[in-house]
Amino acid sequence: MLLLTFLIGVALNAMGYIPPGNINLTLAQLTINRGMRQAWGFIIAFSCVEIFFTFGMMRFARWVSSDVDIDAIKVGNFQLSFLVDVFMIVLLTVMGTLAWKNRDKVNQPKATEDSRKGSVLFGVILGVLNPVQIPFWLFFGNYVILHEWIATDYLSLVIFSFGSGVGSMLALYGYAYFAKFIQEKFTLSSRLINKSIAIFLYCLALYLVIKQVVVHFG
Repeated sequence: MLLLTFLIGVALNAMGYIPPGNINLTLAQLTINRGMRQAWGFIIAFSCVEIFFTFGMMRFARWVSSDVDIDAIKVGNFQLSFLVDVFMIVLLTVMGTLAWKNRDKVNQPKATEDSRKGSVLFGVILGVLNPVQIPFWLFFGNYVILHEWIATDYLSLVIFSFGSGVGSMLALYGYAYFAKFIQEKFTLSSRLINKSIAIFLYCLALYLVIKQVVVHFG
């Protein structure tokens, strides 16, 4: 049962990071600009934070009823979904701007000790500033608990959270490896890839802006 709990955690969180977003695209850019060693520092740090985040959200999900409307959850006078979208718009815009500013950065595969620490710290920061995972775990965490796919005792939730960390690690490694493979296979310049990532992040931010405009004025 514990092995199944671990595997569910791996599969669920890995699937959550398959769609392109600020985390995996930022990692792709980091891999191209600074190499796989830097990427691994980011991945491990981010996944460690994800373990603690998942455990806290799964504990909270135990108290969420089956018919909860996530869009109805409020923080003060604002809906949770609105606050998450606003935060993600700001974060995506900032990350896109950084990617655009670094579009001419020369590839630096040999990382210094300070730059490795910087990648680890970057992974921790983005692991903490990842509010899109809140509705994700409120929905899917509640789903697996209500369908009794996992138990809700401390040991089971710890095992599930470690599986979640491994899942994010596998998915992010896949993005890092694919980014490096694409660059080497098609000899694409770092400038082109960085610009593409920046534009994609801007498009994601624009999508969230349009979504909120439609919700409030549509």
